[in-house]
Amino acid sequence: MKFLFSVIICFTILNISALSAQEKQVLIFSKTEGFRHNSIEDGIQAIQRIGNEINFKSITSQDSRFFTENNMQEIDLVIFLNTTGDILNMEEQTAFQNYMDNGGNFFGIHAAADTEYNWRWYGDLVGAYFKSHPKVQEAIVNIKMPQHSTLDHLQDDKWKRTDEWYNYKNIATGLNVLMTLDESSYEGGENGDFHPIAWFQNYRGGGKSIYTGGGHTSESYSEPDFLEHLSRCIEFALDN
Repeated sequence: MKFLFSVIICFTILNISALSAQEKQVLIFSKTEGFRHNSIEDGIQAIQRIGNEINFKSITSQDSRFFTENNMQEIDLVIFLNTTGDILNMEEQTAFQNYMDNGGNFFGIHAAADTEYNWRWYGDLVGAYFKSHPKVQEAIVNIKMPQHSTLDHLQDDKWKRTDEWYNYKNIATGLNVLMTLDESSYEGGENGDFHPIAWFQNYRGGGKSIYTGGGHTSESYSEPDFLEHLSRCIEFALDN
């Protein structure tokens, strides 16, 4: 009888623990007013699979009307997945900013930097804006923080991969730079010796903002190391 009671208690604790993990809710937002990446659906599916693996609930939307005070209270992390252009009106911008000011978290993927050019707060949140890009090609990525949780699955301090490599403008000072591009390894780089391609910031509201410049191609979302990088970025953003 005592054994059965112990089993019931353990089973209950495990269920409560799983339920607690499942309470994390992640918004995958992919509205575009400019170029729309063909890889967006691949990215959504990849993040949903990650959610199944590390226990968070994915909410997907292209509708900016989701950004209300009530809706945002339920969200633990907002992912801008290859968003482009002017995608939030003033009320929606206010709801998003209030969300971040109250401890929210943000993860920008690739074209999140090609979004909301006229909203200075957003540019500061992301950390830089898209300027231009050359053709899709292989390049060497320098791992600047190899011990960081978003990168410590990689075996080397250089990561050779193929993607569309953005050049950036209005790069914020004080970024925690995770990776930079070696411009000598590909054609079309315009940021010189300091070309960040992934970084994070501790947001003043208590949450985090993290950005990775990869994720243009559909192939990115079936690439094991890049998928692991995405998964770890999400875990890092949720861990606060």
